[in-house]
Amino acid sequence: LAPLNRPCRQSMQTKAFQAPTGLKSAGARLQRRSIAVAVASPDAALRSTTASASSDPLMLRALRGEAVERPPVWMMRQAGRYMKVYQDLVKKYPTFRERSERVDLSVEITLQPWHAFKPDGVVLFSDILTPLAGMNIGFDFNSKGPVIADPIRTMEQVKKVSKLDPEAAVPFVGEALKQVAAEVGNGAAVLGFVGAPFTLASYIVEGGSSKNFENIKRMAFSTPETLHALLDKLADNVADYCRYQADHGAQVIQIFDSWASQLMPQDFDVFAGPYIKKVIQSFKKTHPHVPIILYISGGGGLLERMAECQPDCISIDQSVDIVDGIRRIGDGFAVQGNMDPGVLFGSKETIEQRVMDVVKKARSQNVRHVMNLGHGVLPGTPEENVAHYFEVARTAHQRW
Repeated sequence: LAPLNRPCRQSMQTKAFQAPTGLKSAGARLQRRSIAVAVASPDAALRSTTASASSDPLMLRALRGEAVERPPVWMMRQAGRYMKVYQDLVKKYPTFRERSERVDLSVEITLQPWHAFKPDGVVLFSDILTPLAGMNIGFDFNSKGPVIADPIRTMEQVKKVSKLDPEAAVPFVGEALKQVAAEVGNGAAVLGFVGAPFTLASYIVEGGSSKNFENIKRMAFSTPETLHALLDKLADNVADYCRYQADHGAQVIQIFDSWASQLMPQDFDVFAGPYIKKVIQSFKKTHPHVPIILYISGGGGLLERMAECQPDCISIDQSVDIVDGIRRIGDGFAVQGNMDPGVLFGSKETIEQRVMDVVKKARSQNVRHVMNLGHGVLPGTPEENVAHYFEVARTAHQRW
């Protein structure tokens, strides 16, 4: 038997999985469960998932704290730039917005890694900025990245940011999620995702990507009331966008806060953390059983603060040893991560060693674990190495 799993948070528990009395942590009763043994091949793994006591996807069961046969595995940015089939499609459809906003193309791209590797999580091909048009914020993409048509830097501009109606603004997202969910069935969890309020605000205020973030920091430290007003509106809209995705097939939602690590911890506590927590608390009022994963790029110094935001799962990047990260986070959370995506440029032996190193370390801490990278898979990563990553993770129970 594998070590016992740390339990799910209280909001994720069901009647079938009552926690024993006397075990409390982070406001949740802890629940210990052993990990069963599973078969190895992709098809056999899918059959095992279907035949299990719960017919839900492996990743969803693992996040809930149910007994699972192995750690589920997927990769951030697994759909897209490193795959030849995607590169060929880009030649025919060169604009990112067309690829992400046309339902047929978004679904096709989302399913490309599913057909190739059978990950346990299938994440929608989209972008965190996609809902901005529904907030009266114009944007597009050029060769350097996103461009905001009219950067927001005054309170008068903030007042013009509208409430998001996802069904009216981004119906293609809901339809794509429904089609992806129908295609993968119980073979994988369907993941939706959103940008955290501070990261969205960074793009909106800077006018696109930034190296120094001088405009949003000028706003934060000279007219903070303007930034707070923007963040508050964004938090409400992001929570509604989470709900929309969950209502249209997303079984797990990941929040990406790409730029929160640009803040000092004391400023994270003012401009980022409270608004992430507002999103999560609002979403959980209506969708208490849909797991939320929180990921902050470069967030190794913010793990304790990430835990205070109360997600169900904390995604750890590669800047932190996963054992140290788990200990800092504390009980009551699942963890995701955290292999360096650069390892996928290495030999198959190195990939196997590093995948197993992460899996064994997480297992040693009795924690619910989702195998992933510490960041998105990199352009130019050999597809055969990605395939090996998935194969090793899928057969981890035969290797530990």
